[in-house]
Parts: sequence; C-alpha cells; structure tokens
Amino acid sequence: MIIKILGSGCKKCSTLTENTEQALASLGLTAEVVKVTDFAQIAAHGVMSTPALAIDDKVVSVGKVLTVAEVEKMLKS
Repeated sequence: MIIKILGSGCKKCSTLTENTEQALASLGLTAEVVKVTDFAQIAAHGVMSTPALAIDDKVVSVGKVLTVAEVEKMLKS
C-alpha cells in the first residue's frame, strides 16, 4: 500500500501525515507514506485544495485534516 500526503508541507499537511502514521500503527498496517509537495504532481492528481490524502493513487480526501479515526476508517475500506 502506498499512501500519499499531497500538500505544500504546511502545518496541516504535517498533522495529516502524523494522523495517518498513527492510524497505520493503530491498525497494525504497514504502508509507504510519501509526501508530495510538487504542485504539478498535486494538480496531476486533480487536487486543487490541500492537504489531500491518496491511498494507492486514489484521492480519498481533499482540503481537510483528517482525524486518526477518519484515516482508520478509510484504510479499513
């Protein structure tokens, strides 16, 4: 599983990264977490508002910081 955090590297992006890593640990899952900060790559995913979260190249959240519980729910589905 590859999880991408799409954003400029701002505080919200960092928080989303931390929450995602906590959710993975809580569920006992392993995944490659990649931070994408290049705006051309972010736009290529169709994302115009950051932070965004993509799981296996499918964008599942745009423009908000998900809680650990919200990330867990997305990882389970």
